[in-house]
Amino acid sequence: MQTLAQIKSLLEERSLRPKRSLGQNFLIDHNLIRKLVDAAGVAAGSLVLEVGPGTGTMTEELLARGCEVIACELDDALAALNRERLPTVPGGERFSLVHGDCLAGKRAVNAEVVRALGGRTFSLVSNLPYGAGTPLMSTLLIDHPECRTLAVTIQREVADRLTAKPGSKDFGPLAVIAQALCTVEKIATAPPECFWPRPDVTSAMVLLRRLERPLTDDPRALSAFCDAIFSQRRKQLGSLLGKQTDWARIAATPGCEGISPMLRAEQLSVVRIISLQRAVGPG
Repeated sequence: MQTLAQIKSLLEERSLRPKRSLGQNFLIDHNLIRKLVDAAGVAAGSLVLEVGPGTGTMTEELLARGCEVIACELDDALAALNRERLPTVPGGERFSLVHGDCLAGKRAVNAEVVRALGGRTFSLVSNLPYGAGTPLMSTLLIDHPECRTLAVTIQREVADRLTAKPGSKDFGPLAVIAQALCTVEKIATAPPECFWPRPDVTSAMVLLRRLERPLTDDPRALSAFCDAIFSQRRKQLGSLLGKQTDWARIAATPGCEGISPMLRAEQLSVVRIISLQRAVGPG
């Protein structure tokens, strides 16, 4: 894997500097890179999507393990650098690059990325640019069940939201969707000194693995429902769901026992939110 000196040299040769506007903070701790790749469980033959590969440090580790890597890079100069050098490293014949934003809007993956993946089962293994983390993970979870594993470095506050429990300030739509579809585990904390340049925040590594039997069969409807009931956190469910809601019928629905219009969304478990959504029905 590349050392910090090698990363700086690659950039200096091209008169480049990391761009704060694109969240370019390169992960330089080799132990953490290996820990993330180990946690992802990828091996020879695995298909991996890497978003924001930077100068290709983790890409090289993935290729060395026999993975096929589809990398998506928004930055023009870094895309050119990776297109030039990664095919020449060991395993580089299994590398391909999509030059562009990983997302098409906030709720769709770049069509070129989707074409490159070709409907195959894949893992997301990435040191994610901060701005892309939440929308990309949400989109993959909701619309791409072929993404079986997400092993990512993200801001610690996003990791806290993914793993949050009911009753906590961080519990919200992201936690509900993630925990309805996956097991969610914090792998490690990544302090600022693990990156170059150092970010202003602490990061965390998180592993999400798809459940064989997800708790919902309609994650998009569940996501829309969560957006509604968490839209004003201090409001009670009765105010958020409207006067037309038949609370007597809901209370008699299996899984909804004890749910009343006086409760707030954050007081319900993931399972009970899903039960409430089914009882309320399309809205």
